[in-house]
Order: sequence, then structure tokens, then C-alpha cells
Amino acid sequence: MTTLFIADLHLSDNEPAITAGFLAFLQREAVHADALYILGDLFEFWIGDDDPNELHDIVAQALAELHDKGVPCYFIHGNRDFLIGKDFAKRSKMVLLPEECVIDVYGQKVLILHGDTLCIDDPGYLRFRRYIRNPIIQRIFLSMPLFLRQKIAGKLRRQSKRSNRTKSSLMMDVNPLAVIKALKDHQVIHMIHGHTHRPAIHDMTIGGRLSQRAVLGAWHESGSVLRVNPDDQIELASFPL
Repeated sequence: MTTLFIADLHLSDNEPAITAGFLAFLQREAVHADALYILGDLFEFWIGDDDPNELHDIVAQALAELHDKGVPCYFIHGNRDFLIGKDFAKRSKMVLLPEECVIDVYGQKVLILHGDTLCIDDPGYLRFRRYIRNPIIQRIFLSMPLFLRQKIAGKLRRQSKRSNRTKSSLMMDVNPLAVIKALKDHQVIHMIHGHTHRPAIHDMTIGGRLSQRAVLGAWHESGSVLRVNPDDQIELASFPL
């Protein structure tokens, strides 16, 4: 009995090995789990549930089959795929969760989130995030023709890559004070997130209490998964794709 957490797969047509590794992971490991949580950036980009991309159909079918075998899948939006909507969720039979969510994992309260909101040392990104997460802006974007959305998404990805090359390592990591605030706001001592691509399990003492923050790894040359079992054992593992 295990609950699995993954994030930052960045699935795209340009990385078929990662897609194949993910599908194999669902069939070999996730099918035996109690639940699967995907904490954002499942896809490299998302321009709308109406995008007729075969990759989206393949992933939706695989997740739906996982659900049909008795393993629920839960999803938190990332900074790349925040436009995933109810139509895709229905097709894949996964449950959309709010961007910060406290869940019960074998009797332990755990805060799960993508993690980008913890990177408060990058104010430029946070301003951009507030803009693109505006429901009005999203409705305008989704009303555009598909080819125009593809063009805009491509331009934004290129700009993001150029911008990230100029940012310091500290700026692109979470801020410790933001982590402490989130834990206190939700009154928990356990946190799991992705986004930073820096897999690790961090032990902290906050207010005299031992707290723990698990950071999920990105899927590049290898896959990454956090396994939690009923005995409070936590394992952050990588595996070949």
C-alpha cells in the first residue's frame, strides 16, 4: 500500500521517451498504489482542452484506465499546464485540486502544491503569474483560434527560457520564509511540492516542531517519484525511463 506523488514531467511530442516512461510507470507501479497525485507540469504546455493533440488523448486514456482499475488520480495545476480544464479532467477521470491543498495521507495532514508560489524572490515571475491566472485573461486567450494560441505559447516558452538563463539559483528556488508561512497558514508540518526540479527531503524545526518538506524531481533522463506508505516511510526515488 503506497501513495505516489510526481510532478514536472513536461510531456511533449518532442520527448517520446518521457511519455513512454510515464505510461510504463502507470502500468507497472501506479496501478498497485492507493492513489496518484500529480503536482503540476504534467505537460510542457497547455493551450486548451480543445487542442486535438494525440499525446493528450494517449495520456487521458492511460489515466482513465488507471482510475478504472481502482487507483484515483489527483491533479494540481503547474505553471506550464494551468489551463487544463474540466473537459480533459473528465476524459482522464482525474480530480482537479486547488493550487494549495491539505490532504490526509495515512493519518498525516500534508500540504501539497506545485511550488511556484513559494519562489517569492522572483517578483517578476509572480507578477506575470497573477496576470496569466486572471480568469478574464484566460477566457480571452481560450477564445482565440488554436493557431494563434500555439503561436503565443511558443513565444512565451522562448521568453521564459531566455529569462531563466539570467536568473540566479537562489531566485529560482523556494524562499524559506514562504515555506514556513505556508506551513503555518495551513497548520501542518508536512509539505510536498515540485517546480524547482531539485529533488530532496528537507527536515526543519518550526516553532519547536520537526517539519518536513519533500521536493519532487523532474522527469528528464530519469523518472522521479515520492512514495509514502502507511508506516510513515517516505522514499524519493528515481528510475530509468
